[in-house]
Amino acid sequence: MENFTYWVPTKVYFGKDTHKQVGTVIKEYGFSKIMIHYGGGSVQKTGLLDQVTQSLRDSGIEYVLFGGVRPNPVLSLAKEGMDLCRREKVEFILAVGGGSVIDSAKCIADGVLNPDMDPWKFFTKEAVPEKALPHGNILTLAASGSETSQSCVITNEDGGWKKGFNSPTHRPLFAICNPELTFTVNRFQTGCGTVDIMMHTLERYLGGKGKNTPLTDRIGEDLLKTVMEAGAVADKKPEDYEARASLMWAGSLSHNDLTGLGRAYVMQVHQLEHELSGMFPSVAHGAGLSALFCTWARYVYRWDVPRFAQLAVRVFHVDMDFENPEATALEGIRRLEAFFESLSMPVRLSQLDAGIKKEDGAVLAEKCSQGGTRVLEGIYLLGKKEMEQIYLLAY
Repeated sequence: MENFTYWVPTKVYFGKDTHKQVGTVIKEYGFSKIMIHYGGGSVQKTGLLDQVTQSLRDSGIEYVLFGGVRPNPVLSLAKEGMDLCRREKVEFILAVGGGSVIDSAKCIADGVLNPDMDPWKFFTKEAVPEKALPHGNILTLAASGSETSQSCVITNEDGGWKKGFNSPTHRPLFAICNPELTFTVNRFQTGCGTVDIMMHTLERYLGGKGKNTPLTDRIGEDLLKTVMEAGAVADKKPEDYEARASLMWAGSLSHNDLTGLGRAYVMQVHQLEHELSGMFPSVAHGAGLSALFCTWARYVYRWDVPRFAQLAVRVFHVDMDFENPEATALEGIRRLEAFFESLSMPVRLSQLDAGIKKEDGAVLAEKCSQGGTRVLEGIYLLGKKEMEQIYLLAY
């Protein structure tokens, strides 16, 4: 087991109608003027934005509105938000939405108090935000886990670069998680969310060193089984509260570091996907992950057959073949792929409706490897050549 530090300071308000408490929650922290950050029209169409603003008015809290976040949030919009916060002397940012909105809010929070710094330098690891505006969120999509995590991912349209970094400044003060707010999420986005939640644990489980982690393994395995069960129900019954609740809670736990404690890991598939949706913004993150993951797994499994076989037996109920453990590992990958397909998730890059061509694999590998200077560590090192092979095999 590797050394670790586990710190998740975000306070979670979970359950029905919890979003109606937001004014009281923010007032308890002492903030008097906030910015509400959100995406497109869904929070307005469902009446959620009206409920949030009413709660704020009831608590005597001033607010300014800033919408427009789209999937794969962009740096240019975040910069507009930074300027707005400074002009309006905003004390706190409330993100109302899914992971894209929350990540955009985190980027804004980092930038507001560092006006002389190009915020993109945080993502290129040239600088570190030592301070940030406090922020919290009302979650409307179970997927990214950004509501309690220390990660933030942003796309820079100048070059189509999509990058993320971890920072203590990204931990929200609170997360309000009402599963009812996800009832209106469509089937495709529900499937994308289910995939994303699973990938956050699968990449920790399979992607690094630190083998003597039995408790962490069991937590991750049961989370994966719960997500598959709940995801299958939500796929058919979108207003099943218990299924939506399981997905929402699993999303937070899967990406707040719990399912990777004691393991040193690099999320190789996430890195490969970031280049994909950075270059092709119409690709939903979860769909990009499902299109890449099983190809990646078949490419690297030979370097840790016991680990992949353990996953197959414990999560996908494969009978262990002691004479041929590779067959067990491969059957587990096949069953995972079949689960993705049951949710109508793509399992090939060619199934993504984004204009991706096979020859784009070379460009994606060039970008992901930063011109051949970057290697992704894991159970098998991925350099530029290996990255390109995975992109091509996934097509």
